[in-house]
Amino acid sequence: MRYDKSVLCVEDNIQVQLLNKPLLEAKGFAVTLAMNLAEAREAIKKVMPDLIILDIRLPDGSGLDFLRELRTESNVPVIVLTEKKEEIDIITGFASGCDDYVSKPYSFSVLYARIERLLRHVSTVPNMLEKGALKLDVLGNKAYLNGEDMLLIQKEFSILLLFVQNEGKTLSAEYIFEKVWNAPIGNDKRSLQTRISAVRKKLEDDKSGYTVRNIYGEGYCFEKI
Repeated sequence: MRYDKSVLCVEDNIQVQLLNKPLLEAKGFAVTLAMNLAEAREAIKKVMPDLIILDIRLPDGSGLDFLRELRTESNVPVIVLTEKKEEIDIITGFASGCDDYVSKPYSFSVLYARIERLLRHVSTVPNMLEKGALKLDVLGNKAYLNGEDMLLIQKEFSILLLFVQNEGKTLSAEYIFEKVWNAPIGNDKRSLQTRISAVRKKLEDDKSGYTVRNIYGEGYCFEKI
């Protein structure tokens, strides 16, 4: 069978794994199974999948710790699996960078609907974005200016991508934080300001032709100088 997309399933319940694998393959996915975090890390070293299904509680650590680690290098869509509909699990999952969640026990039809929704959203985002001398590799999470790697950390890249996609629009601090950190901003405005300042400095120091303007009381605007 020819597979169009790949999925990494990180789950220590072998019965669940053996149930989901053939069902996902029947939907056209190449499926890699990982029973713990060590196996998951080895799998993504070989190839980053198109989507990850991640259990929160695993025998060798927290799935959320793994997710936070993953988010330093990739924006791959992640669905976390929770044991029950605990609000704190859901909030913590989104704060750690997940894109969606499914509570156990779940039906395959529900899981597949969430997978389809996420991949449909990803497919609408182009792989490369260009703004003059600025080029963003969306899949690789890299930004280049005049052909040189801007050496942005993950949060800075995500902020720049959001700005490029919304050139000329004023985005509130709350909106940017929720999009990039997947959590309400709360009292953490300083983290956002630090990362935006870093992005602005790199844009201006390397003469990109763009800047991020701080609009008092409203937010930030990515615009031509």
